[in-house]
Amino acid sequence: MLHESIWFDWPKYERAESHYQRSLVEGLSQSHPHGSKASSFSPVQEIAKARKKIQETLSTAASSSVVPAGDDKRIAQLEEENRHLKEVTEELKGALEKLTLRVEQLEKGGKAQPVSKTPAPPSSKQSKDDDDDNFDLFGSDEEEEDEEETEERKARLAAYKAKKSKKPVVVAKSNIILDIKPWDDETDLKAMEAAVRSVNYDGLVWGTSKFLPVAYGIQKIQISCVVEDDKIGTDFLEEKITEFEDYVQSVDVVAFNKV
Repeated sequence: MLHESIWFDWPKYERAESHYQRSLVEGLSQSHPHGSKASSFSPVQEIAKARKKIQETLSTAASSSVVPAGDDKRIAQLEEENRHLKEVTEELKGALEKLTLRVEQLEKGGKAQPVSKTPAPPSSKQSKDDDDDNFDLFGSDEEEEDEEETEERKARLAAYKAKKSKKPVVVAKSNIILDIKPWDDETDLKAMEAAVRSVNYDGLVWGTSKFLPVAYGIQKIQISCVVEDDKIGTDFLEEKITEFEDYVQSVDVVAFNKV
């Protein structure tokens, strides 16, 4: 909007000019009642003056909207300063990274040696003595520390193994109750129980048993046992008991509880 020479107030000036011309005509008619006109009044000149005033106003508005050349120069100067600051920042960042890397290397390698501004060239004998001192002081200490740490680690490991070997191992066990059904009421339940108890394996201990009625005079054996979970399972027991085909019709697990 500043660069456009548009006069938005033109209607106001047009109405003002019309009002002014009308007031002049009325004034002249009152001062000359017989209708004679004043020789000094000229509407053309007044309109020319008004138009000249309008042109001056438009030129003033246009000149005020132009951006001074000094502002462009100031902007260019600020951009140059900004670019210079970016360059300085990048240089400082690179120097900081190098310094950080240097500090890390010194921390890993040992104490940092001060660097003088004008170092004198050391003699060959002095250099050899310095190398020997550094080797004896630092190298031997590191080897001794490594050996001490290794011996201490071995001692701790041996103590841990000895402590673990003395700790009793907990064996997971379960209590299982089985229902063993015969073929009919003529099956000898005592012989069937003896056959079941003949299943003898490591990790299996048979418990109490009892006869329970099923239906139509048929009875079943309900027997309990304690097993080690890592050695004996329910599938293994069912398989071994059902091998007595003359007595056993089926085997069901009634209860399974951890001991």
